[in-house]
Amino acid sequence: MNSSEFDQRFDSGEPVLEALDLAAARRPRLEQKRVNVDFPLWMVEQLDQEASRLGVTRQSIIKVWLAERLEHRADPSQFRIAAP
Repeated sequence: MNSSEFDQRFDSGEPVLEALDLAAARRPRLEQKRVNVDFPLWMVEQLDQEASRLGVTRQSIIKVWLAERLEHRADPSQFRIAAP
């Protein structure tokens, strides 16, 4: 199936998943890489308090805050996924 046919099927609401190789699917620029960071105890305690207040994990709050900071300092187009 070529891309035009795929688009037509998708736009008409027909199922298209069978045309995709989900095992080979990737998320460009969203691959994960594990890193270790040491924080002072006071920072961990404040992170935990804020995460608890928001009902999210410590890791989530760190990721969100870092992403916000990096987006603020860099070209935002680097961090956005193009809209369809």
